[in-house]
Amino acid sequence: MNTKKKASPSMDQWLKEAKADPKAVQVGMFLTHNGVVRETPKAKVRHGVDDGTSVRGMEFSYDPEKVDEAVEEARQLEGIYYIRVWLNEGKLEVGDDIMYVLIGGDIRPNVVNGLQFLVEKIKTTCVTEIENKS
Repeated sequence: MNTKKKASPSMDQWLKEAKADPKAVQVGMFLTHNGVVRETPKAKVRHGVDDGTSVRGMEFSYDPEKVDEAVEEARQLEGIYYIRVWLNEGKLEVGDDIMYVLIGGDIRPNVVNGLQFLVEKIKTTCVTEIENKS
C-alpha cells in the first residue's frame, strides 16, 4: 500500500472540464460527493455501536479495476452523462479527503440516484478502509 496521500483535486477545475465535455449539453445538473476522514468510528455512525474510541486516521486503498467497473455500471444508469472519480490512498488523517465523485445528468432524480449508486458501489466493493483508533 502507498503510504503517501495524494493532493486533492480542484472541484472548480473539474466542473470547468465537465462543462466543456461534448455530452455537457445534455446535463442539467452536476452533483459532487466529498468523503472525508471523520473522528467518529464507522460502527458508531452506522450501527450505533460506541466502544469509546475515536478515529485518529485511516489506511485507505482501492482496486482501480473495480472502480472502473463501478463507473461504467453507473454510466449505464438513466440520464447519466458525465462521471469523474478521484480516490486518495495511503495513511490519511482526520479531515483528509477520501474521495471525490462528480456526476452529471439530465434531471435531479437521475443524478441523485446515480451519485448514491456510485458512491455506495465504490464504498462496498472497491475500497479498503482500516480505521486507526485510540
